[in-house]
Amino acid sequence: MGKLIYGSSGIEVVFDDRALAHLQIVVGNKLRRRESFFFSWKDDAEMGSGRSSLWLDPSIPLYFKYFGSKVPVVNRAWIQVLADSANSGAGLHYIPEPTDS
Repeated sequence: MGKLIYGSSGIEVVFDDRALAHLQIVVGNKLRRRESFFFSWKDDAEMGSGRSSLWLDPSIPLYFKYFGSKVPVVNRAWIQVLADSANSGAGLHYIPEPTDS
């Protein structure tokens, strides 16, 4: 399980390494263009089964920490779904990997 660590607040969001790698690509592309946006996901049951959102801005440091050392093969269809979400007015919503790809 990898972690996205957000800014000086030290907020840690846990995703499996494969999901985190895909999110890093999409988030990196948005921030590289100096675009700020919301990133939202559903919390695990142990966190209360709610939902959370972060405002991602190029001026706030992000740290992606992976548990494993291997870089996963990128699923371009998943990247596209996540990127479409990130480019919407609602911002990036974590969407599990499509099973039909």
